[in-house]
Amino acid sequence: MTDVSGSGLKRPHPEEEDNNSQKRTRSNNVSPLPGQGGVASGKVDIDKMVAEAKAKAEAVRARLQAARGGATPTVPPTDSSSSPTPPASSPAMSRLEQMKARVAAATGKAGAASQQRTNAPAPSYQPPALDDDGLSKARGGLDVGLHPALLSDTTPDFRGGKGRQHPKAGNRRGDSAFQRDDRARLDLSGPSIEEIKNNPYFDPSLGPKATIAKPRHSRGLIFNQKGKYIQQAAALRRQAQLEAMKKRIAERARQAGIDEDLDVEKAFLVPAPPGVEWWDEGLVNGSEYSAIDDQQNLKIDTPDSIVTHYIQHPILLDPPQEKQLPEQKPMYLTPKEQAKIRRQRRMADLKEQQAKIRLGLEPAPPPKVKKSNLMRVLGEQAVKDPTAVEARVTREIADRRENHEVMNEERKLTKDQRREKLVSQQEKDAALGIHLSVYRVDSLASGRNRFKVSKNAEQNALTGICVMHPKFNLVIVEGGKHSINNYRKLMLNRINWTENPGPDTAAEASREPQVSWLSTENEQGELRDFTHNSCTLLWEGQAKARAFKRWLGARVCETDAAAKDALSRSKMENFWTLAKSAKPAEF
Repeated sequence: MTDVSGSGLKRPHPEEEDNNSQKRTRSNNVSPLPGQGGVASGKVDIDKMVAEAKAKAEAVRARLQAARGGATPTVPPTDSSSSPTPPASSPAMSRLEQMKARVAAATGKAGAASQQRTNAPAPSYQPPALDDDGLSKARGGLDVGLHPALLSDTTPDFRGGKGRQHPKAGNRRGDSAFQRDDRARLDLSGPSIEEIKNNPYFDPSLGPKATIAKPRHSRGLIFNQKGKYIQQAAALRRQAQLEAMKKRIAERARQAGIDEDLDVEKAFLVPAPPGVEWWDEGLVNGSEYSAIDDQQNLKIDTPDSIVTHYIQHPILLDPPQEKQLPEQKPMYLTPKEQAKIRRQRRMADLKEQQAKIRLGLEPAPPPKVKKSNLMRVLGEQAVKDPTAVEARVTREIADRRENHEVMNEERKLTKDQRREKLVSQQEKDAALGIHLSVYRVDSLASGRNRFKVSKNAEQNALTGICVMHPKFNLVIVEGGKHSINNYRKLMLNRINWTENPGPDTAAEASREPQVSWLSTENEQGELRDFTHNSCTLLWEGQAKARAFKRWLGARVCETDAAAKDALSRSKMENFWTLAKSAKPAEF
């Protein structure tokens, strides 16, 4: 049982106390608060607390109205019981009631602090006056005023679009009219940066400025200055005159033979295409494609046209690379194998001859008598008359030797046959492909060397030309692969270019023009020094066809223009430019 008269350290038993009794509250030092007047009252004075809270709320409301209307707030008189001192907590007070009491006390202190700042400027936001509908009061039933921070839920919303104020919880008809007014207006502000970035088709390299339409600026009239086109025409005329002057200078230089590098571009020009390609020659009557403008020149539906309703099988052409394949050679045999085959062949021929003799088809050959088997073959005759027998044997030996030589001469080819055989071999060699080689010789003053260069080219069935110039000489030959190889050995190995054989003979000198730089002697009559004379292979490769019809021999050209003119007929002037840039002239 609870000791009521005691110090109250022991709480009453729940079965003995009524339902309204509560535990005593503890102080901040976690010790139970003593009872008021030494006696623990079982009932809290709630009416007094409610009255004090109402008085404080009225005071706050009055101060707010005074601050809004500019009037001095009138505080209603209160008795001594309504002092600002917070009431003492009753031990039987619940925790919720204690929290409400603290909120009311804090509200009173905030109102007093705002009243003291009378000299401060008025706030920019003035809350509207509240009706006495109980919106500013608490809804818990204690009639306690709300905190100013909580009063914004009951105030109208002034954050309307376009500066208009519309109530948050106003008339529904007004709200719908305001929404229709907003929808009727067009939003011309453009998309925001976030919307632009979220667009999957937006190019970030353009930047946000690219989405903004640029204002259109009117352009002013631009007038041409006086004499503008006259100046342009004069400039064109001067350019045309300059080009004509260049052409005249080039033509005069070409005629004078002093143009060395003016025609370098011609050496690398691509030949013009034909008027009609070979695959169209059977379909067009004419040498150019312009003939197809006339329908009569088209051979498509004509009887002699190659286009018919039958299938046309083109002529089979051998691949060009097959011509380059070497001929198949027979298998080589060792000397023992060759002797064995020869022995077997001769044995077979002998047996065949013996069979013919037995059958009487051929007469028996006379015995082959030699001095070594004389006594064995002609025994009795040799004994009777040895001198006559020896003379007979000597005569037979001479006859057999003569017959052998005659047979060898018959098997030999004649001069004409040898020439024909050589020509046929050279033609077969050239049919496999035309090869071209270009040589640069520092000096061809020796007539012996000039004769070798020309004669070997003729003997190897090579076509080309030898251009002789005071600075250097150019030799161009073309032909079969075998012939080109022989000529390369002659030019690079067999001829000694550093040797000076002396003055030429009368026969050689009569066949070639006499010029000072083609002589083996200088002006003093001394032999020239050919120590640095050399022959260089400039270029070697395969050509599509022959550029020369025959060996043109040696051509003496005093100037570069004459040399290029001699080579331009065969479109070989580019090799002259190559030879000039290959090695500086020393003669």
